[in-house]
Amino acid sequence: MSFKPSSPPLQSGKCADVREIEPSLTGTGLRVGIAMARFNRDVGEGLLSGCCQELRRLGVAPASVTLATVPGALELPLVLQTMARSGRHDALVALGCVIRGETYHFEIVANESARGIIDVQHATGVPIANAVLTVENDGQAEVRMHQKGVEAAQCAVEMANLLKAVG
Repeated sequence: MSFKPSSPPLQSGKCADVREIEPSLTGTGLRVGIAMARFNRDVGEGLLSGCCQELRRLGVAPASVTLATVPGALELPLVLQTMARSGRHDALVALGCVIRGETYHFEIVANESARGIIDVQHATGVPIANAVLTVENDGQAEVRMHQKGVEAAQCAVEMANLLKAVG
């Protein structure tokens, strides 16, 4: 990360002399923890594949990536909290898939897992890229899983670098 005047100026010239922190997707030296829900495992593994490929491409060493699996999306926040508090990770990634069924259970799982992940991030100060898909059906999940895994890796690396730069 480097500081430099933004160009073009932010807000139509009102902040021309402001130093902007440039986004960095350099993963060298970063430690990333991944928590993956095993429910809808094929989708979880598709997310994981995209995430791990992208972390490697960004320079995160495979030995610096830790994977923990949990039964389902509602268990993700607890393991993420434990990983965040360990001090062993610069960023975390949450992977999983919640597919709408015929009952209200979908809303509970989707909303509460997302809320829990955000709560952990706020409480610990460790960035968490949330790639828990919430979809209507298997087809939607399959179409999205690889790209969302890639995007989660990018988010984790960028946020880890940003927090180091502003900290």
